[in-house]
Amino acid sequence: MSVVARSAGDGRTFGWFAAQILHTGRLPLFCFFVAFLVSFAVIRLSVRMIRAQVRWWPGNVTPGNMHLHHMVFGVIFMVVAGVTGLAAPLYSLEWRAGAAALFGVGTALVLDEFALILHLRDVYWTSAGRVSIDAVFIAAALTALLLLGVTPTGVGDVAGYLSVPGGTEALVSLILSTVVLFAFAAITLLKGKLWTGLFGLFLPFLFLIGAFRLARPQSPWSRWRYQRKPKKLARSSRREERLREPVIRVKTRIVDLVAGYHDPPARSPERHEK
Repeated sequence: MSVVARSAGDGRTFGWFAAQILHTGRLPLFCFFVAFLVSFAVIRLSVRMIRAQVRWWPGNVTPGNMHLHHMVFGVIFMVVAGVTGLAAPLYSLEWRAGAAALFGVGTALVLDEFALILHLRDVYWTSAGRVSIDAVFIAAALTALLLLGVTPTGVGDVAGYLSVPGGTEALVSLILSTVVLFAFAAITLLKGKLWTGLFGLFLPFLFLIGAFRLARPQSPWSRWRYQRKPKKLARSSRREERLREPVIRVKTRIVDLVAGYHDPPARSPERHEK
């Protein structure tokens, strides 16, 4: 590749970054996203090295024989970043971007141990610990959508309607349609379709799909509505077994590949983080 071609490619890359990130005021969000991904990768590397009992790798932080989980440091980073962001001058992009990056570091450390917070016990290397990876993937995916300029339904339209003469009727229509969409969102979540509900905030047609499709067999909707409808419950169970379980198995393999294999044989606890 020639120098000219490389320069043109670099120019296009910078042009996209300037147009999509800098000129839209998304630099703090970009710094958060990059810091979040890098911190998650680093902490997962660290816990896997500790778990493998690599001698030259630093071990756990254990002052006075008390193991400090890394979510403790994450909470501290998030508090410092939040206060810094609030105290920073309004037009100081550098301070805001720095605070956002630190907040991304803290968020990664906290979400990596989200399962511990959820269960109030140490489930890091059990199958229940995979919830932490789900939380990280969801946070990363939603942040990526925001970086690409995809905003939740209705956000950004309200100010536009208010600024246009006669826009009040359109605003009322927007509010009513948003209420309907969020009703569909509630049904989607009650049917056990978490990912569909989350991404429906950005792609509203997913709410319709989630609301009208069969509920998952263990969902609240199934317990409330399908107990007296055995045929529907049987269809739901068959669909779960035929369609969802293979996807779950693939997702589990990906999660274990990224984050380390869960449920290992019993090992000596001396150098384990979890």
